[in-house]
Amino acid sequence: MDGCFDLMHYGHANALRQAKLLGDQLIVGVVSDEEIVANKGPPVLSMEESGLKWVDEVIPNAPYEITEDFMNSLFNKYNIDYIIHGDDPCLLPDGTDAYALAKKVGRYKQIKRTEGVSSTDIVGRILLTFKQKDHETGAGSCDELKSSFARCSCVVYIDGAFDLFHAGHVEILRSARQLGDFLLVGIHDDQAISHYWRTMGSFEGYVAEGNSAGEVDPYAVPKSMGIF
Repeated sequence: MDGCFDLMHYGHANALRQAKLLGDQLIVGVVSDEEIVANKGPPVLSMEESGLKWVDEVIPNAPYEITEDFMNSLFNKYNIDYIIHGDDPCLLPDGTDAYALAKKVGRYKQIKRTEGVSSTDIVGRILLTFKQKDHETGAGSCDELKSSFARCSCVVYIDGAFDLFHAGHVEILRSARQLGDFLLVGIHDDQAISHYWRTMGSFEGYVAEGNSAGEVDPYAVPKSMGIF
């Protein structure tokens, strides 16, 4: 069995418990931080900080996708009989099944996912808590930002909807971060997103594909200043 196991919670524990019941020995692969960033987004805890129970052996730096080489290594080096995952979909950025090969050779078993909890949900709740706290206390003031800017030689700004945050968002933020030493991100509010969805049909496509004749370019000012 493998997984990210970020922010270890009772859903992970239940998955490991179910997996352990399917055999005599449970070997768990922990996906590397780099693989998690490429496929899901940045983890909160590093691979070394993951905590596991009901495990006989851990394979660090496991790939997110069950490749043929890794699968053969599991069968030949670790003498694994089955590869296990929950009944929730595990898709790669291109939409394909990360466990397709294991299923194809008949060495895949599925366990029931624990409903109502996930690392993604926990992160969302944490962010919502901080957002509410910042709104109440006025945290994140202009003075704090100015203090941060003063220590930087190049400040870069990028904005977007970032709805259903995915690997593509991670990649564009990584690229933007490489253009300077401080990255400031603007998040479009729901009203702005709804407006562009109504007028353009696709908010993200508007930015990516450019403008048709007669449409207003929202980035005209920074372009005219040579800072786009």
